[in-house]
Amino acid sequence: MFSKPTLILDEAKCRANIKFMVDKAKGLGIAYRPHFKTHQSAEVGQWFRDYGVDKIAVSSVPMAQYFADNGWTDITIAFPYVKQQADVLANLASGVKLQLVVSSAENAEALIGTIFQDVNVLIEIDSGQGRTGFQPYDLEGINEVVANLNASEHINFMGFLTHAGHSYNIPSKEIEALNLETTSRFILLRNQYPNAMLSYGDTPTSIVASEFMGINELRPGNNAFFDMQQASNGICSPQQIAVGLACPVVARYSERNLVAIWGGAVHLSKDFYTDISGNKSFGAICKLQNDGTWSQPIEGLYLESISQEHGMVRASSTSAMEAIKDDDFLVVLPAHSCLTADCMGAYWVKDKGAISTMVQSGKTR
Repeated sequence: MFSKPTLILDEAKCRANIKFMVDKAKGLGIAYRPHFKTHQSAEVGQWFRDYGVDKIAVSSVPMAQYFADNGWTDITIAFPYVKQQADVLANLASGVKLQLVVSSAENAEALIGTIFQDVNVLIEIDSGQGRTGFQPYDLEGINEVVANLNASEHINFMGFLTHAGHSYNIPSKEIEALNLETTSRFILLRNQYPNAMLSYGDTPTSIVASEFMGINELRPGNNAFFDMQQASNGICSPQQIAVGLACPVVARYSERNLVAIWGGAVHLSKDFYTDISGNKSFGAICKLQNDGTWSQPIEGLYLESISQEHGMVRASSTSAMEAIKDDDFLVVLPAHSCLTADCMGAYWVKDKGAISTMVQSGKTR
């Protein structure tokens, strides 16, 4: 079936993950704007359309171009404005409803000085991750930026955008408390700007939390595929993970309880998680089935280390070691599906064959 490392996408699981989030957002009365940086594929994007999704978020200007070329007309670039891309963005804004993000006073000044096409703008707020954005209590700084944006004839200030990225590092039982703490940080902003939109995005809170105080829009992305980082924190089960990297076994070392596979950092990235036994793991190990699906994760096996092309699978027992044969294909459920998809640039889907992404289309990130 396969002759090299191949990223398998289980369409049924992916569609179930999409439908769950569509239904949840609808039940909460909150807009759903999925982040397409996870799959980066026009065909997978169509699966979202099948459930009524008509607006998306992306992580780069080339990604926005790619999905605009595939008919998406309401796009948020959920990354700070890049003034070196001003001409490209102006052209893009002439054909789609485009939301840009500014993350500092200087970033906003750069946008005001270089964009002369009508665009919508969101101000990024740091909700606790400590990456980019204004502190939510910095009303003086925020008010000044809002005033400057409103003074520009080409800019429509829409509201605020945030990403609770720190939610990826905690177990599911703590997500509700983190979500309440995070959304509570915006009380001052909501009081100051009652009509402004607040766009909120991360998979753990979107999946687990039951209430989103004052939030108008959810932007999760990873939930379409999930991965072992999410599973290890209890956000999903391994059975919900929709992608797996099929890797040929290339060598067995029974005396060391190690198996070498063709599947390394260039296929999976170097992201890892801590498994239930406390092991640092780059992926859970499954058996490839004859129909292109995979088994449940095999107890006693995990991806212990990776280099550029090599992956080294550790067996915790002789019986686990004996479960792997010389001519096997193993399927690695990745630590981080977004980076694995970006590394591989294409999927294999049962009954459809190869599905391309923006990487294969010639676009770059």
